[in-house]
Amino acid sequence: MKTSFSKVEWADKGILYEVNIRQYTPEGTFNAFAEHLPRLSEMGISIIWLMPITPISLAVRQGSLGSYYACSSYTIINEEFGTLEDFKALIAKAHELNIKVIIDWVANHTGWDHPWTIEHPNWYIKDELGNFTEKNGWHDVIDLNFEVAEMRAELIDAMRYWVYECDIDGFRCDMAHLVPLDFWQQVRVSCEIIKPLFWLAECEVVDYHQVFDSTYAWWWMHETEKYQKEQSSLHEIQNVLHAYSQYPKDAIKLFFTSNHDENSWNGTEIEKYGVAAKAWAVFCFTWHGMPMIYSGQETSNNKRLKFFDKDLINWIDPPPLHNFYATLAQLRNRNESITIGESFILPSDHSNELMAFFRRRGDCLVMVLLNVSNQNRLQIHIDHEWLKGTFRNVFSNLEFQFEQKASFELQAGEYIVYERIQ
Repeated sequence: MKTSFSKVEWADKGILYEVNIRQYTPEGTFNAFAEHLPRLSEMGISIIWLMPITPISLAVRQGSLGSYYACSSYTIINEEFGTLEDFKALIAKAHELNIKVIIDWVANHTGWDHPWTIEHPNWYIKDELGNFTEKNGWHDVIDLNFEVAEMRAELIDAMRYWVYECDIDGFRCDMAHLVPLDFWQQVRVSCEIIKPLFWLAECEVVDYHQVFDSTYAWWWMHETEKYQKEQSSLHEIQNVLHAYSQYPKDAIKLFFTSNHDENSWNGTEIEKYGVAAKAWAVFCFTWHGMPMIYSGQETSNNKRLKFFDKDLINWIDPPPLHNFYATLAQLRNRNESITIGESFILPSDHSNELMAFFRRRGDCLVMVLLNVSNQNRLQIHIDHEWLKGTFRNVFSNLEFQFEQKASFELQAGEYIVYERIQ
């Protein structure tokens, strides 16, 4: 069995955007969402992840519309979102804008009324009484049995269907660590006979990088949340980053301050991070890895979206953070120090309040200064040989000449990013 795979070229500079079709527009359809693609392209989005597009089980449904993750078919479009032709048109329009599309894949379990429950009940795990069961406390789904070769083959065929029929560009695999690694090895070999794909795992198990290009930075996100609650320190966060640096060479960590689970169950990024929300977003875009934006973050959506019911994002036109994210995306695209450069964390007298670092690749250099605390007027004094030349503040476009030494003062939540231009 193959244990390593080639990463698609476009992954390294990828900027991922998670799409919640149900809550994105009043219509909640592919066609309505497609109208936003030009705006997202302008914002710098290069990969769109669509939450599950398959129909939702009616049996044991939660709320009025149910969970995306309790599917009743692996090869049918959820009619709430539109038709198969609508979905193909969405992908074609995205591709015209040079945006890749990956779909959410829920391999570990199905909803209670999936046809397999009738046609192939032996494809599921059973409890001691012979009933369908689920091991993680999600009562609206039931677990598949990956010891059954026939089930594996059918699931692989279903994944191949979306690649071959709809020309998708990859998969975001839900709770990937709950599924045996050798299954993912099988499916990647089989799917990539059709075309090279991008593979994102919702897990943080290093071994899964034998198959997956990218895994979640859950550990980092939880540690930053603890920091904002004064339950952790920047030193502990830096320890997490060091641990990530020991991952396989081509492994990509996915950094985010929100996603569908976080927003609905734990709070918006503004609830979690307060004044530091944008500073941590800057970190996600400037550290090693891939940044992700969740639907509505660009409009400063300070609202927990309901998970099982219709709950529209409160859009503002134009989205107030459009230019903020576009600026960061443009920096990533033009400056390879961000995507493949080395890092150097800068010391300061406020080592538990200021996150400051260089990113460098040859002559390319970016300096990032973040005050992730609630304290104002914190100073950092930098004396480093890399800090020489003409630099531009990427947000203000003002240029400065530095000669190794410089001092900066940051207010609570303030972020400063300098790019050397000569």
